[in-house]
This record gives sequence, C-alpha cells and structure tokens, in this order.
Amino acid sequence: MKKSIITIGLAFLTMGAFAQKKEIKNALKATEAGKYSEAKNLLQSVESMVATEKDKVKADFYLAKGNAFMGDPKATTDNTSELVMAAKAYKKAIDLGEKDAEQKLALLKAKMINSAVEDQKASKFSEGSKKLIALYELDKSDTLSLYNAASLAVAGKDYDKALEYYLQLDEMGYEGTSTIYTAVNKETNEVESFANKNQRDIYLKAGSHIKPETKQSESKRPEIIKNIALIYVEQGNQEKAMTAIAKAKEESPNDTALLLSEADIYHKMDKMDKYSETVEKVLEIEPNNPVLYYNLGVSSMSMGATQKAINYYEQAIELDPDFTNAYVNLASAILDQEKPIVEEMNKLGMSDADTRKYNKLQEQRLELYKEAVPYLEKVLEKEEKGTGLRQQATQTLKQIYSLLGETQKAKALQD
Repeated sequence: MKKSIITIGLAFLTMGAFAQKKEIKNALKATEAGKYSEAKNLLQSVESMVATEKDKVKADFYLAKGNAFMGDPKATTDNTSELVMAAKAYKKAIDLGEKDAEQKLALLKAKMINSAVEDQKASKFSEGSKKLIALYELDKSDTLSLYNAASLAVAGKDYDKALEYYLQLDEMGYEGTSTIYTAVNKETNEVESFANKNQRDIYLKAGSHIKPETKQSESKRPEIIKNIALIYVEQGNQEKAMTAIAKAKEESPNDTALLLSEADIYHKMDKMDKYSETVEKVLEIEPNNPVLYYNLGVSSMSMGATQKAINYYEQAIELDPDFTNAYVNLASAILDQEKPIVEEMNKLGMSDADTRKYNKLQEQRLELYKEAVPYLEKVLEKEEKGTGLRQQATQTLKQIYSLLGETQKAKALQD
C-alpha cells in the first residue's frame, strides 16, 4: 500500500513539472506574439512551483518573465517597476546559465537609458532619475547611471535624492573620466565623437572623416562636490554647506560658481566683510566674463541690493552687447525701484499737499519707465521672434508704452 502511494505521488510530481514546462513554453510563445498579459498570467500560475525545479527550468522561466515585462509597450517609458522586474528576471536567468538572457539584458539596459533620455527631453526628470538609479541598483559597477540619476534629480529639484546620490559618488571617489575618440566630418566640417576607437577607425578608412583625436574627459569630481555644497545651500543648511564648499575649493579653488555660492552664504550669515572679500576674488579671477557679472546681478537682486544689481548688469552688457538676458534683467531691476514709489503714493490722502506729492511721485515713476524702455527695445532688436525673452520684453514694453501715452507704439506691438 505504501508503495502505491509513493508511486502516485511521484506521478503527480512528474505531471506538475511537465505542466510548468508547458506553461513556460506557452508564455515564451505568447510574448513572441505580443500577448504580454497572457504571458504574465501563465508565468504567475507556475511561479510558486519553479523554486524546486532544476536550473534549466528556472532559467527558462526567468527568461520568459524578462521577455514578458520587457516587451510590454506600457513598460517602455512610464512603468519603471516593470522594466526593473524584467531586468531582475534576466539577471537571475544569466546566473542560472541562460546565455540568451545576456543579450536581452543589454538591450533592456539600452531601452531604459533611452527611456530616461526621453524623460529628460519631456522634463519628466523624476521618472528618468528613477530608471537610472534602478540600473545602478542592478549593477553597482554602473556608476555612470548613478551620476546621471543625480543630475536628473537636480533638474527635477528633488534635492534630497540628488544629495543622497552625490554623497554616494563622493564616498566612492567617483571621477567619471573616460577616453573620448573624435574625428572631423569632411562633409559638415564638425567634430564628432565615437563610442570607441574601432568605430572611429571604420569612418576614417571609409574616408568620410579626418583629423582623429583621442583625449581624456575632465574629472566630474569637482562638480559633484560643488553640487553637494549647492544643495546644502538650497536646503538652508549653512554649516554643512560651508564644510562642503571648503572641500570643493580644495578640488577646484578658482571655480567662480562655487565662490559665488560661498559669497551668498556669507551674505545670509550677515558676514558682509567676507561677502565682499569673496566677490572681489571672483572678479579678480574673471574680470572680463559677462556671465559672471550677470550672475552677480542676479545674486544682488535676490539680496535686495537693486542698485548693485543694475551696476553688474550694465557691466555684463558692456562686455557683451548681445547679452539679451542681461538687458531683460537690467530693465526688471530698474522697474523694481517702482515698488517703494507706489507704496508711498498709496499712503497719500486727498489734500492739496498730498496731491502735489502724488504728482511728483508719478513723474518719478514715469521716469523709471522711460529709463527701462531702451533696454527692452534692445531685446526686441536682438532676440529672435517666438522666444520667451522676446515675448516677456514685448508684454512689458507694451504696458509701458500705454502708461507713457505712446499708444501707436503700444498698438504696433499688439499687432
């Protein structure tokens, strides 16, 4: 009797294994036919029994699972979790000796990277960052994905995540240097980069490219440490920010963006002597850099130092007469002086003395408008149609023309 029971049990086990293989085979066929939901259901029905199977059956199962989740169109851009499930399945299949899964995993990684690039173009920075960090979690040697995940997190203003990733990169001493292979395209006369030397050599032999060059990219370490400092600044953690900036300056002592951040912190701490000292050092490093003066203007405006901002914007324009952003910000800084005038006007009563004062303040207000007009007109002169800066300048200028009584000019802008 015992023998019969054992035989029947073995028979059931054999039938179970046979059923699992059949379902896995059917799941593979379903993915080839694009029936991804059907494949997932088939695999789910046998997943709990796969653990006791031989490695070959397990490998087939995980290959089929990877195919089902990778091939699902819904997983191409939006569903990061399904892409990760596919990657983990392929990784298990590879560990079990499934060679086909290696190529599949490589394709999936490329798919996730391309998807992250598309997310970046669509300003879906958080989604792109999640895909890249998932790639890093799958393969801890893929530090480039960790670096790019941090960059996208910054772009998406997810500073907590960005800081977490940058601190990991700093701890591991990440440099991010790589060999860059370039050659000049004879048709366009532009320098183009290649994935490797062999790829470039093919184009050189074909005669379409000339002047090959090989060089090392700059280390990303100074940028990483600087970003750690800047995120601490953004978070209002001045003590950690100063510690990080001191470390960053060891890597890059003449980085003007870093020094400007240091100056901003000194200003917030009301250490004006240190603030002035740092700004002077910045100007010594790059006395002819219009972008530097522009950034100082932005920084001064954020601190409420309007006249300083105006001076910096004027210097930026003097160094670069085509700097349209500086023209817009200069006009904005001039118009910012209207606020206290309007506040004082609103406090006045109806007496003759208040009316005279009101009229005088109104004249001052109109003078500010007249002072801003040439800079806004410069933007229209230099900026192409359709750009945000031109639209911004047009709207502001139209309102000013109306307030100055220049209705024909206002109408021309409206048209």
